[in-house]
Amino acid sequence: MKFVDEVTIEVSSGNGGNGAVAFRREKFVPMGGPSGGDGGKGGDLVFEATDDLTTLYDLSFVRVHKAENGQNGQIKNMAGANGKDCVVKVPVGTLVYDLESGRLLVDMEHKGQREILLKGGRGGMGNARFATPTHRTPRSAEKGEPGKKLRLRLELKLLADVGLVGLPNAGKSTFLRAVSNARPKVADYPFTTLTPSLGIVKPEGLNSFCVADIPGLIEGAHEGTGLGTQFLKHIERTRILLHLIDVSQLDMENVTKNYDIIMEELRQFSEKLAEKPVVVAANKMDLPDSRELFPDFQKEMEARGVKIFPISGATKEGIDPLLKYLSQELKELKTPVMLEANKDEKLYEFIEPFRIEELEEGYWEVTGPDIERLVAMTDFANDEAIARFRQKIKRMGFIDELRTLEAADNDTISIGDMEFEYHEFFD
Repeated sequence: MKFVDEVTIEVSSGNGGNGAVAFRREKFVPMGGPSGGDGGKGGDLVFEATDDLTTLYDLSFVRVHKAENGQNGQIKNMAGANGKDCVVKVPVGTLVYDLESGRLLVDMEHKGQREILLKGGRGGMGNARFATPTHRTPRSAEKGEPGKKLRLRLELKLLADVGLVGLPNAGKSTFLRAVSNARPKVADYPFTTLTPSLGIVKPEGLNSFCVADIPGLIEGAHEGTGLGTQFLKHIERTRILLHLIDVSQLDMENVTKNYDIIMEELRQFSEKLAEKPVVVAANKMDLPDSRELFPDFQKEMEARGVKIFPISGATKEGIDPLLKYLSQELKELKTPVMLEANKDEKLYEFIEPFRIEELEEGYWEVTGPDIERLVAMTDFANDEAIARFRQKIKRMGFIDELRTLEAADNDTISIGDMEFEYHEFFD
């Protein structure tokens, strides 16, 4: 299966059903009152994390996801059925961003996690709900509240205990094949690995752990050079970095150059990456050049306090001690704190009921969730509904605000999808 770690989709919750206008007409019920039922609630748009998926590949084929609309109200006070929720299943480790603002909405970090991303629209009230002692035969009902829409960017970050990093041709794929059942492509040229690979390592008598082979990084990767930031992001969720270095290719005058290049790229991308525990595997020790250069390299690494293991991915020399060390270290390490969503929201926040702005002379735009919802749920083909609409916006202080702003009789007022002439609020 193709590895896909980023995809853009469009999602929407269901519209609420319209309320019904109806009256009782049974044979033995003279002067029957209003009996229009409420519309059903629209379905929610829900995200669910599952470990049955490992990539976003399936979502790349279905880019639009919509919950079911609520059904309209019926006669005899029967409410319409609620719309079915739309459940979008994503792999564990999926980050959900608002495409327009770039804001992280939710982090799907554990199996079974369910998040309501968009709530369905409220069903409109039927005319039975508007009956009063002085108005016994209301002939209007509410329209259902429209559902909400979003364009999202989904990003999958691999969940692994150990992140395998190193320059191209350091031998990461060969190492992963040697220690697990993973079978990444192996060849003698840069960027053989074009997608991250996961492998489960099971040291004898010790806890197993997951290793992610991150495609080759090069100098300038944090700015997008080479495969760049496309794969650097995957390292953020790992707990230990295993840095593989081809000792046979070391620079005699600067034996730590290859190590320093990768560590600087990680630091430039994220300070948290540079702070992760690092273990160095000095690879290709089966070659004569490696054995000659290793003592100087080992001396430099140990002087920096970095744990180093001489290994050969090809012959599996020195691999067992390395795996045992990693397993023991992981057992003692705490699970890292991951990126959290929506933590910048205020506990108490005053939301204006509406905001009026003059975009050009004689044209006013009105925004605000309450007033936009009121407009969307009003049946402007019904006189009673229009009268009720005028009463509600007057109670909101909207009419007084228009007068304060000195809007004129022929000015146009835009609210949601509707446009009104100023005088229509008073007729």
